[in-house]
Amino acid sequence: MLGRPRRLAILAEACFTRLAAKTAVGVLRYRPEEAAAVIDSTRAGTTAADCIGAGGAVPVVADLEAAAARGADSLLIGIAPQGGELPAAWRAAVRAALERGWDVIAGLHAFLADDPEFAPLAARHGGRILDLRRPPAERPIATARAAALDALVVLTVGTDCNVGKMTAAIEIQRALRARGVAAAFVATGQTGMLIADRGVAVDALVADFVAGVMERLVCEAAADADVVLVEGQGSLHHPGYAGVTLAMLHGACPAAMILCHEAGRTRIRARTDPASGPAIPPLAEVARAYETAAAWVHPSRVVGAALNTSEIGPEAAHAALERASAELGLPVADPVRNAAPLAETILGLHAGRAAARAAARGRRTEAS
Repeated sequence: MLGRPRRLAILAEACFTRLAAKTAVGVLRYRPEEAAAVIDSTRAGTTAADCIGAGGAVPVVADLEAAAARGADSLLIGIAPQGGELPAAWRAAVRAALERGWDVIAGLHAFLADDPEFAPLAARHGGRILDLRRPPAERPIATARAAALDALVVLTVGTDCNVGKMTAAIEIQRALRARGVAAAFVATGQTGMLIADRGVAVDALVADFVAGVMERLVCEAAADADVVLVEGQGSLHHPGYAGVTLAMLHGACPAAMILCHEAGRTRIRARTDPASGPAIPPLAEVARAYETAAAWVHPSRVVGAALNTSEIGPEAAHAALERASAELGLPVADPVRNAAPLAETILGLHAGRAAARAAARGRRTEAS
């Protein structure tokens, strides 16, 4: 991970839950072999699987010393909260990790490498501070180059934040690869970057350059792939994050979109009290909004939906999937439970595009 094999102590003090510790959850689901322990004194003595349903027997311990005893050699900040600041109570753990010579990895908006206390500690003890959200130096402007790619570009879009856009993209990529398709995953957030070992946290970019960076990432991924799965961010209907969503949509120029939603969520989590946020529109209305916004630069359509059913049981999940499919008139699946319906839909689109392009080449050859 990020240049070398690691044994991570994942810091999630007092918040090791599926929703609050999104970064921790992603790493434990997709790279559990690099997790030595999770630090959360309020849940010490349990396992990752007990707390979040992923990560198997990775232990939850009380402090950094206990994580070190389990073989940890790096500290990962396991959350990415609104505002992106390091919780004040966590500074002691970061300080202790740096004093051990560990690397500290963070996906916060506040860069730990710029902290006047942490930077000298890292230099003195030989550790590194890796701020995943630090923007690249380049400042490209999008020109809709991604619209001309031969690869099928698929963007996961959402009704809200934290509904499973990254997870859907990764699970569909895995299902496509299992079917022999050269499928790439483009990471656009700090958790995806930890899983893929590449990418850019687009929500930390200057607004003018988000679409340009997206365009570059997609074009690079398409060089070695037939299908490019792009991790979406935010939501067009979110009062705080709609801007990054629209820029990604226009930079990636997807031919297809997978709409992501959490079963049972009715309001956008834009405020401290989740119940007071704006209402989430009907799924069909959300899908039309994404198609309309995409068409301003490049036509695209929602071809399926990924429903996050992690908080409900199998029977309720089945019913929720059927309701969403009936509303949208499209394939709907929980990709963690079964990504096959969405993978097969994308596989069909890819085959259709390939056939159409071959036919067009044949017509041009005949005409010449």
